[in-house]
Amino acid sequence: MTTSDRYASVRYLVDDVRAAVDFYTTHLGFTLNRDAAPAFADMVRGPLRLLLSGPASSGARATPDDAAGAGRNRIHLVVDDLDATVGRLRGTGVPFRSDVVAGPGGRQILLADPAGNLVELFQPAARETPVTG
Repeated sequence: MTTSDRYASVRYLVDDVRAAVDFYTTHLGFTLNRDAAPAFADMVRGPLRLLLSGPASSGARATPDDAAGAGRNRIHLVVDDLDATVGRLRGTGVPFRSDVVAGPGGRQILLADPAGNLVELFQPAARETPVTG
């Protein structure tokens, strides 16, 4: 099995690879696979492979200027207890970009990495167990 068969990969462009690595490992439970800072880092959390590309990386150089800014897209990380996770991260000064919002599928909040890329923390709604008789 190749790496691409085991992981879904996302590339985030960052202005400081070391700061991004520290953020994702310290606050969000990622493990560093490959560190080629200041150009690049390869990280994993579960089935997600996060590629962090600094300004000197080939991934960043391949991006057209009009598409280089952070957008509304984000990685989506499932957590067991959103309130506890938010409380822990607020205590470390992590910048949140939204309040907690709730919908039929669960609750979520957005935070930003050091480069401004969005991360969604999501707690699924409790599923009711069907009654059988």
